[in-house]
Amino acid sequence: MKRREFFKVAAAGAAASTVAMPAIAQSAPEIRWRLTSSFPKSLDTIYGAAETFARAVAEATDGKFQIQVFAGGEIVPPLQALDAVQNGTVELCHTCMYYYWGKDPTFAFGTAVPFGLNSRQMNAWFYHGGGNQLIDEFLVDYNCVGLPAGNTGTQMGGWFRREIRTVGDLKGLKMRIGGYAGTVLQRLGVVPQLIPGGDIYPSLEKGTIDAAEWVGPYDDEKLGFNKVAPIYHFPGWWEGGAALHLLISREKFNALPKAYQSIVRTAAALANVDAQAKYDAQNPIAIKRLVGAGTQLRPFSPEILEACFKASNEVYAENAAKNPKFKKMHDAYMAFRGDQYQWWRVAELNYDLFMVRQRL
Repeated sequence: MKRREFFKVAAAGAAASTVAMPAIAQSAPEIRWRLTSSFPKSLDTIYGAAETFARAVAEATDGKFQIQVFAGGEIVPPLQALDAVQNGTVELCHTCMYYYWGKDPTFAFGTAVPFGLNSRQMNAWFYHGGGNQLIDEFLVDYNCVGLPAGNTGTQMGGWFRREIRTVGDLKGLKMRIGGYAGTVLQRLGVVPQLIPGGDIYPSLEKGTIDAAEWVGPYDDEKLGFNKVAPIYHFPGWWEGGAALHLLISREKFNALPKAYQSIVRTAAALANVDAQAKYDAQNPIAIKRLVGAGTQLRPFSPEILEACFKASNEVYAENAAKNPKFKKMHDAYMAFRGDQYQWWRVAELNYDLFMVRQRL
């Protein structure tokens, strides 16, 4: 194409764009939302996932759709984020669904349940195993739309003032732990307490609690737990792949233009992948620092894991017997888990075990 002809085509394109602008403007309104997080700003991973989401939405809409992110406690307390969406204080929140276990134990399946799926399996369940549809159906009663927006991977078992060697050592232990796992551990003598992330350190320091679980090396180091509790147990069997969610007012979401709805879903998926990748990159470095500074890594004994597995199944059965919503979610989730681990033991597990041995 000659230079003169090129500019003629370019000019024609520019004119067409000018004519089309009013229609585009109508379909891309300026919108301002507020998002409350359940997490403190100091955690650039878990709190940062909400910022990643908001930034992606703004960039995809040329700044027309702005979402302002607030840390836990700035607008509402961290564990009341869902309530703030329901009562219209904010349009959406970034949180762990199992924080709202008290409303209905079915909420736990949105985040993690004891001896459940790992993070890759969790995403498989959400996106291709019917999980998102089940979560969405459940959230209708709370006038919310739920979108996965982050995962921590398998978490650690927490920080303890003294080593836990037997099931008997759990009796009377005051432990910060949330969701379904607290109910399970209660059967083994633990006194569970749900405390927001920002309040865990002073509770440990003052001796109000004897142990606390949060996430893993990178986040835990930032919160300084190693300074007040020397024993770091693993694994966090109650959170094999803990998912974070955006809970959005269903009314507000449905009122968005279809293009904006698509952008919100895409931005949430980006936050979902990015948060997991950041944890995977940072945790190995953080655990080296922690051990170098004196942290003592201790695995939970097979005796403890077996007792917790048994107690978990008992609690599952009891909730399924009295809660139809829980049973529907539980049955689908566990069927998916069975297929996943049938496959996992063939290639994934054997490859990982071989590579771990080579590294050691």
